[in-house]
Amino acid sequence: MRKRRPGLSARLKLTLSYAGFLALAGALLLAVVWWFLLRYVPDNSQGLLGVSPNRYLLVRTFAPAAAVAMGFLLVFGLVGGWILAGRMLAPLTRITDAARMAGRGSLTHRIRMEGRQDEFRELADTFDTMLEQLESHVAEQQRFAANASHELRTPLAISQALLDVARRDPACDRDEVLERLHAVNTRAIGLTEALLLLGRGDRGHFTRESVDLSLVAEEVAETLLPLAEKRRITLDVTGGAARTSGSAELLLRMVTNLVQNALVHNLPSGGTVTVHTEACGDTSVLRVENTGRLLPPELVPTLTEPFQRGTERVRTDEHAGVGLGLAIVRSVVRAHDGTLDLTARPAGGLLVTVRLPAAP
Repeated sequence: MRKRRPGLSARLKLTLSYAGFLALAGALLLAVVWWFLLRYVPDNSQGLLGVSPNRYLLVRTFAPAAAVAMGFLLVFGLVGGWILAGRMLAPLTRITDAARMAGRGSLTHRIRMEGRQDEFRELADTFDTMLEQLESHVAEQQRFAANASHELRTPLAISQALLDVARRDPACDRDEVLERLHAVNTRAIGLTEALLLLGRGDRGHFTRESVDLSLVAEEVAETLLPLAEKRRITLDVTGGAARTSGSAELLLRMVTNLVQNALVHNLPSGGTVTVHTEACGDTSVLRVENTGRLLPPELVPTLTEPFQRGTERVRTDEHAGVGLGLAIVRSVVRAHDGTLDLTARPAGGLLVTVRLPAAP
């Protein structure tokens, strides 16, 4: 925390301001009285007779009363200003206390300021909203860190077990052990790369360029066509150009994850995957639809959470997922200021709709 020199509090500054303005108003009022009244009264300071009233007597009578009035205004301004400033700054004190509690790590506290809308209550509501988002983000990060630790511990534990077996049993098949170690390490590397990609998408630090989603969809379909043919799934790309602004690498990963997810979650054979792109005004739309098993409605909102793998799936060794596919998709879409909608198809399978701002 930055060290600052002590200074006057905001309450004391407001109090002095109120008292100063009140004293200034009183002085101006007295000046007006003098200018428009006393200056036109004859001056009898030389002892002239027959002149009554006169300026000399009025000044001697008026000056002490004016001094008392000015003193009263000053004291009244200080006391009243202190009370009024305290009442006005009370909401700010509550906001400061809440911010101090949040700085100590307590994100569950809320101000919940009552009353009609004004600047302080608007600030309090904004601060409450920020605390809710921050608490949700921290909870999500803690849950993600716990899941990531668990997921990374599994391949490391398997590698250690394989090495222990090979060390204790000299007669074991070393080629088989090496093959299994290679598969486990490949999965660990894939998980680590997915975690790094997810973190990159969450930060949103990338260079933007114009990207045509239709070309990306065709490239992904060509890459994953062997997997579709192996699983006897029909993979179609339809629609027209849909240009957006963003990272070509991240958008390629987004479409790849969606199509690969649609293939892996499809029917054992004879299913279909349709990738459709189109431009709708100032929005570029990407839809990935696949056949598959019926999904419970309560399961769909959780599919974008890290390490959520949905229903039972058939995996190939080359495409064994790590449970981060749709989480990465959500992160990339959010980094590109877009929206992601998941809808369970009545006949089974999933419809994923991505809407991104069109390129200017």
